[in-house]
Amino acid sequence: MSKLDPRIHEVLDGDLPPERLPPELRAVVLRLERAAGLLRAGLAPASVAGRVLAALHRPEPSRGRRVLQWLTERHVITIAMRPVWSLALAAVLAAVVLVPDHGSAPLLGAQEGIARFVGHFPGARSVDVVGPFTDWHTGVVPLRDDDNDGVWSAVVVLPAGTHEYMFVVDGERWVVDPLAGRYVSDGFGRQNALLIVRPVGR
Repeated sequence: MSKLDPRIHEVLDGDLPPERLPPELRAVVLRLERAAGLLRAGLAPASVAGRVLAALHRPEPSRGRRVLQWLTERHVITIAMRPVWSLALAAVLAAVVLVPDHGSAPLLGAQEGIARFVGHFPGARSVDVVGPFTDWHTGVVPLRDDDNDGVWSAVVVLPAGTHEYMFVVDGERWVVDPLAGRYVSDGFGRQNALLIVRPVGR
C-alpha cells in the first residue's frame, strides 16, 4: 500500500486549502472525497470486510445439517499403528485366512461317500494315498500327522463304489495298507488295498 502525501491529510483535515495542491494531488483528494461520500450513503461495493461481517452474522447451521455436510464431504483418514500391533493384526488375519475349518463337513452328492485313510508310519516326512482317484499320482491326497505320533490320516470324498489304493511314504516307498482287510492284484505280482465307499444316501 502506497503512503498518502502528508499534504493530502492536511487538505482532508481542513488545514490546507485544496487549491494549494498540485493538480495530481487534487485528483487524489477528489477521489477520496467521492469514496467517502459513497460510504456515508451506504453505496460502497461489497468489500472483504463486509463479507466477513456478513458471515459472522449468519446463523450457525443445525447439528443435523452439520452431520449431513460432514457425511457428504470427502475426508482423508489416516490410521497409524505401532509396529507390534501391526504384526499382531497381520498374524490374526493370517490365522483366519490360512487355518482350515475342520469343523465344516464336505458337501456330498447322492452317489458320493466319505473315505477315511489311516496309516501308522512313525518317522515319515510325508505320506500320500494314491489310486485311480488320483491317477496314481502323489501330492493329490496328502495325509497329515498333526500331533506327530506317527499316525497319518486323511478324509476324502469319493464316488460310491470300490477303490484300489496304496500309501506312498516320503515320496518313494509304496506301501500296501495292512489294515485294509481286502486286497486285489495289481497285475504286476503285487497287491493293492481295496476300499468300498458307500453312498451317503444309504
